[in-house]
Amino acid sequence: MSTTVKVREKYQITIPEKVREKVSIKVGERVEVEVRNGYIVIRPMIEIPKDQAWFWSREWQEGIKKAKEEYRKGKARSFKSAKEARKLTENVG
Repeated sequence: MSTTVKVREKYQITIPEKVREKVSIKVGERVEVEVRNGYIVIRPMIEIPKDQAWFWSREWQEGIKKAKEEYRKGKARSFKSAKEARKLTENVG
């Protein structure tokens, strides 16, 4: 899909409705703008509250990926409650 828009004062552009609908962008949301191989790329962004940013760190996400893989291979198990998990670790340690 391709369309043209006019660059206005202060270098502002309007994102056409058909494009906005495809990426589900709303007024007030943020976008990232970058130059990639000579093209301007505009990408919708989701802001994450500062107190939740740790969850999206590379290290944390890699840990989650590793845990899911171990669980898939049967090397980990789940518990119905924290009490059940503590009981197991008390018996092991």
